[in-house]
Amino acid sequence: MEKKAPGETRLHYGPRNFHKLLMTTLAAALFSATAFCQTLCCQDTTFGPETPANADPVPKFDAVQNFNVSVLRAETFDAETFNGDTTGNAAAQHSEQQPGLVHRSVKRVLEDQKGIYLSPFEPAHLKYDAIFLAGTAAFLVTDRHIENNLPGGHYQFYADSSNIAIGGLAATLGGVWLYGIKGDHPHARETGELELETLANTFLVYTPMQLIAARQRPGEGNGHGDFLRHSMINTSFPGGHAMFTWAMATVVAHEYSQPWVRVLTYSAAFTVTLTRFLARDHWASDMWVGTGLGLGIGTFTFHQHCDPDLSSSCQRHYARIFKRNTKSNLDYAPGSPQWNAELKNNYASVRPISQ
Repeated sequence: MEKKAPGETRLHYGPRNFHKLLMTTLAAALFSATAFCQTLCCQDTTFGPETPANADPVPKFDAVQNFNVSVLRAETFDAETFNGDTTGNAAAQHSEQQPGLVHRSVKRVLEDQKGIYLSPFEPAHLKYDAIFLAGTAAFLVTDRHIENNLPGGHYQFYADSSNIAIGGLAATLGGVWLYGIKGDHPHARETGELELETLANTFLVYTPMQLIAARQRPGEGNGHGDFLRHSMINTSFPGGHAMFTWAMATVVAHEYSQPWVRVLTYSAAFTVTLTRFLARDHWASDMWVGTGLGLGIGTFTFHQHCDPDLSSSCQRHYARIFKRNTKSNLDYAPGSPQWNAELKNNYASVRPISQ
């Protein structure tokens, strides 16, 4: 296919719409399965052993002065019956007071959104904000020049390469999550759950930005990439595929910090970003902003909910928090289970849904 002239509208948006539908379906399926499995887990583990139906009731005493040991039967203080009854009652009361799964999930996502929007204003992030904003401004100024000097042709090849990369990454992460929930693999299960939460957080940032920016794609309108010209979310700014894939790749790279894992996941994200750009789906600034937001959202979600007992990256994160907090009086050795538990209690703002 030859390079399009400025102002020419490209009509084959099928692969892009298909992929957005694929990612939405995958996220919905993972969320539904996670909620179902966690509900079953709660049903199986919330209550203690039941009191036998034919067990004799404990005698009732009218007053302390009438207490008589002889009226008590030997099986009254049977450990299994006594513990089972009290544990069951306590668990039942706790279950009644515990918020439902949907309530906890919504609360957790809202807290994530608050943290994501406030995170750029933290002093430790100001240097990254400066790099991000400077790059965005530079690309916005040079968008048309870069676009006019891109090589022409091979648009379908670029689109297919992007679809393969993002489909392979999504399928791999779905497999890791299924592997985690079907067996006793807490690290894989955490990876899948954080990936799902990352997708939700990314979508809730991506959607309002698309509506507000309303930017035309390179092949739309006058070919200048004007803002405020669309009334849908399937617009150019920011780059959605780049945003979602970099967010997912970042979580995996933090969970499994081996070099080969990082190379594979970040290569997949880079492939999606580059091929979408070469296929004329986005401007350079769209991809820059999408990449930066994906990295930031993925990192934030991981640090908020990771378990330091499962990944070395999470341990290093909590170690940095420990060093910054000079008022902490932890007496445990760094890296020990007690140390990790104390750190989570002191610094983790939100507990995992399954706990």
